[in-house]
Amino acid sequence: MTAFFLFLSPVPTFIGICKKKTVEQYSPVPYLATFVNCMLWVVYGLPIIHPNSILVVTINGAGFFIELLYLILFVLYSDKKNRLKIVLIAIIEIVIVGIMTTLVLNFVHTTKRRSSIVGMIAIICNIMMYASPLSVLKLVITTKSVEYMPLSLSVASFANGIAWTVYALYPFDPYIAAPNGLGTLFAVVQLILYATYYKSTKEQMAARKAKNAVGLTEVVFNGESGKMGQIQHNGRAQIP
Repeated sequence: MTAFFLFLSPVPTFIGICKKKTVEQYSPVPYLATFVNCMLWVVYGLPIIHPNSILVVTINGAGFFIELLYLILFVLYSDKKNRLKIVLIAIIEIVIVGIMTTLVLNFVHTTKRRSSIVGMIAIICNIMMYASPLSVLKLVITTKSVEYMPLSLSVASFANGIAWTVYALYPFDPYIAAPNGLGTLFAVVQLILYATYYKSTKEQMAARKAKNAVGLTEVVFNGESGKMGQIQHNGRAQIP
């Protein structure tokens, strides 16, 4: 349930993207990282690699298709340069996971060794997934704004990290416990950033909204002034 919440947490962000028809300064890194992470955990949970991991397979299988949808939306609403980059990275991720799975299944012949190899690779990608929202860290600190680091994603990462860490303790599975424990710490860092820059973010957004409102008022006023001037000019033109 917490993993499903994590995968669905960016929905408000993408609703805004679809309405504005632009990704603005949102980063595709969290979605590319989660995309490859889900693929790897599906492979890890296969009975021929790590038996009795049906929960791992089902939720990450669902996550794979959800993240694929996010990437499609990113491609649709990005500029040409970023669009090409996103498609290329996603294809490379799919090819690498496919090659890895083929090699493991053909050259490693016990589930214990298969679990170790795929588990180690999955740990790296899982840590990348949790750390990926921090890809905008420089932007957050420079602008003192967390506008482009979605809060829902950070909260979901925190809850998901705790839940999977506990899940991995009974029985102990180091390949699930290690990255999710570290992921919880990354999520805490993100939440601290939110607490630090929440007030300044609200102030910046309010100032920008007020500025836009003033600009719109000036446009309307100038338009009406021009219209009135034209009416007066036409009125004088009709006087003999």
